Amino acid sequence: MLSISMYLMSLPFLLNQAYSWPVIISHLLMSSLLISSNMNSSPSILTNWIYMDNMSCTLMTLSTWVSGMMILASLKLIQNKPKLLIFLIITLNNIILLYFSSSKLLMFYIWFEASLIPTMLLIMFWGYQPERNQASIYLIMYTVLASLPMIASIMGLIKYNYSMMIPMLLHFSWPFSYSLMWLIMIMGFLVKLPMYSTHLWLPKAHVEAPLAGSMILAAILLKLGGYGLIRFSQLLPYMNSYIKNPIIALSLMGSVITSMICLRQTDMKALIAYSSVSHMGLLISGVMTSSKWGLSGSLAMMIAHGISSSALFILAALNYTLINTRSMFLCKGMLTFMPLLSMAWFIFNIINMAAPPSINLLSEIMLITAISTISMLNMLMLGIISFITACYSLYLYTSINHGNHSPILNYVPPLTMSNSTLLFYHLTPMLFLILKPELITNM
Repeated sequence: MLSISMYLMSLPFLLNQAYSWPVIISHLLMSSLLISSNMNSSPSILTNWIYMDNMSCTLMTLSTWVSGMMILASLKLIQNKPKLLIFLIITLNNIILLYFSSSKLLMFYIWFEASLIPTMLLIMFWGYQPERNQASIYLIMYTVLASLPMIASIMGLIKYNYSMMIPMLLHFSWPFSYSLMWLIMIMGFLVKLPMYSTHLWLPKAHVEAPLAGSMILAAILLKLGGYGLIRFSQLLPYMNSYIKNPIIALSLMGSVITSMICLRQTDMKALIAYSSVSHMGLLISGVMTSSKWGLSGSLAMMIAHGISSSALFILAALNYTLINTRSMFLCKGMLTFMPLLSMAWFIFNIINMAAPPSINLLSEIMLITAISTISMLNMLMLGIISFITACYSLYLYTSINHGNHSPILNYVPPLTMSNSTLLFYHLTPMLFLILKPELITNM
């Protein structure tokens, strides 16, 4: 019903662009509040096709909230085919809502794959450079090739259990001979997150995507893989025990490597994209523990990272709009020209580096506790990751806002009200979750 209402509200106003923006944004924000009202309720099968619990309600709220922010962010930046842009954003949001609320394994897979089509169109139609076609191919090849074997595992799961209902799978077990099928099944989710060594598509897609594409990639599409990984780890927690050690080792090592890569970046969007890979390494490690704190911390990190990384991509896009470059060497001294924008950079950078009292800190504490129970040797890697994360966050902030300004910065236009509102809408849920973190930590 929520998806149908979005189309009914949006399609008439697409005929009149002057009124489409505020109506659709208001509708998406109200929809997110409506979904969030079901948080902390007991899991329920609403229909034969819809299953909702606290995790799905939380991620559905994030999806609708960020979708409204995507439209608001594109208000002034996108002049080419704005009606098609609105249609793709709402279509993608509906697909994601159906994915998070799906109770059938087969529909779960269909919506998982269908989300690629609007995303690819966003990159190809509104990308910045000719390399956007290559980025789209990387996106499709990596995610589709890793996800296709998953359908065979799903069919085997249905055949063994004689049911497609995800809630029914809580009451059955797999024999040990199916552990290879389990690895094949979660490989699609690991590439979607992405795990290190399968992450090359993400920086390319982020750098070439428009602002709306970067926001949906960072805030929502990566969470599709996290949701699938958590959901199947809840169904079969003992299966992770056979493969958790190599995956945790690779994820933590990848987090260290990608964090060090961030220190060598000069493009703002590339740095933020690699930082997402680093954070997702912690998330994968937490899910592989199959512990209560590991799963709850992973959900909290998905929400916290989704909001903070989306805000950082908005700030990078604002810098590009004002100065026509994303190079951190050419954007020095922004504090002199735009102190309000520099303040926003500072706030969201310290949130991204998990400074207290942000919800990012809570998620990392829960994940570090869960991962360290597997082996105390992991504490060494976790300490290095936390230190380098603080280093590249400070590097990003100081490179842009401090130092002598570039000669090209003779005049920078002031920050508009819509941009300030956009940043405020990202900060508000972060502050609210600090006061009520149990909304995103109860599994």
